[in-house]
Parts: sequence; C-alpha cells; structure tokens
Amino acid sequence: MPIAYRRVSIGLALCAALTLAGCHSPAPLTAQQREGQRLYNDRCAHCHELNDLALKKVPPNLHGVFDHTALPSGAPATDLNVERTILSGRGMMPSFAGRFDQEQMAALLAYLHAGIR
Repeated sequence: MPIAYRRVSIGLALCAALTLAGCHSPAPLTAQQREGQRLYNDRCAHCHELNDLALKKVPPNLHGVFDHTALPSGAPATDLNVERTILSGRGMMPSFAGRFDQEQMAALLAYLHAGIR
C-alpha cells in the first residue's frame, strides 16, 4: 500500500473516531422536563430567547444556567435562587408570583437543569 494512501486511510480513521467520540446526543427529556420546556417556551422564551418584546436591555440567555457557579445576577446558581428570581422578579424582569405552582416550578427547574433544547 503506498504511503500517501496509508496516511489518508489513517487520517480518515482518526477523523471518524474523533467525530464519533465527540458526538453525544442529549438524553431524551423526561415527562417533567418536557412540561418544563413547554412552560419555558410559553412564559420565558419570548424574553430570554426571542426578545420579541423589543426590550432595550436584553435579558440573559438561560442556556446552561446551571453549568455555572453563579447566575447572571452574581447569586449562586441554585434552584432556590432561580425560583426566587422567577417569583420575585429582578431588575427589568417582572415577578411571576402566582403564575407557577410548585409542580410547574419543579418542571421548569428540571428543564433548566437539562440545559434548554
């Protein structure tokens, strides 16, 4: 086998191995996470994703919010702090008190932990 052909074959094999090693399809969402996704899309995404209200100060992106040690506000990234922010509001964000029951809040938090898809 010519050396050039061997190098190409090795290169293609290495590329394929790296591609397969790096491809991780996310685990499917649980029923609770799917409900959280629905709530997020209905009540959060229009500001945090689409900014379809044409807000002058764009709200923070929440993708991977729990991948960091702190929230955009600087508070520790905990369920309690996220729930507090949602229910009390912060800065330009209005309060959503009374708009989520405990089951819905748990679903929303589960979805945020899943990394928003």
